[in-house]
Amino acid sequence: MTDTPDSSRETTHTGASMSTSGLEDWFVREILPLEPALMQFLRRSLRNKDDADDVCQDVYALVCEAAQKNPPQPVKPFVFTVARNLLINRVRRDQIVSIEAVADLDALGIAVYEPGPDRSVMARQDLHRLQGALDRLPPRCREAVVYRKIEGLSYREIATRMGIGEDTVSEYLTRGMFVLADVLNADAPAQGNPA
Repeated sequence: MTDTPDSSRETTHTGASMSTSGLEDWFVREILPLEPALMQFLRRSLRNKDDADDVCQDVYALVCEAAQKNPPQPVKPFVFTVARNLLINRVRRDQIVSIEAVADLDALGIAVYEPGPDRSVMARQDLHRLQGALDRLPPRCREAVVYRKIEGLSYREIATRMGIGEDTVSEYLTRGMFVLADVLNADAPAQGNPA
C-alpha cells in the first residue's frame, strides 16, 4: 500500500457537502490514517484506558457529521480538537453530582422542570425519526448501535453478546453511525435561514 502525500490530503472536497460514498472514501483516506495517533492521545488522556475505543467512535461520528456539511481542512487539527472537546465534556460530566447523591428535591425546595406540550411533541417526533432511522440499519449494525448508544455497553461487552470480535463491533458501529447520520440528516425538518 502506498502512502498518500499530506499535501493531497489537504485539498480534497473543500467547501462542498459529500454523498455517503464520498464521505466513506474521504473517511478512509483522511481519518483512518490518524487512528493510531488518535488512540494514543485518547489512552494517554483518559483515566480508564478501556474507554478509548468508545471515545474514538464518538470522535468519528462527530467528524463525519461535520464533514457531511463541509469537510474540515486541515483534517488532523480538526480531529484532535473534536477529541479534546469530547474529553473536556467527559471531565465536566464526571464532575456533576449524581441525582442519587442529593437529598429529595422536594425537601430542598427546588422546582422540578417539566417540559411544555410543544417540547413533548417535538421529543416524540425526534424519537420517531430515530426509530425509523434505526429500522433502516442492517440487523447486526442495529444490534451493535443499540447495545452501544442506548444500553451503553463497552465494545468488549458487545462483542461477547454478539459473539463477534471487537474489530467487527467497531466496523458495525462505524457503518451504523454513517447510515444513521445520513438518514437523520436527510429526514431533518427544513430550517429557515434568515436572509
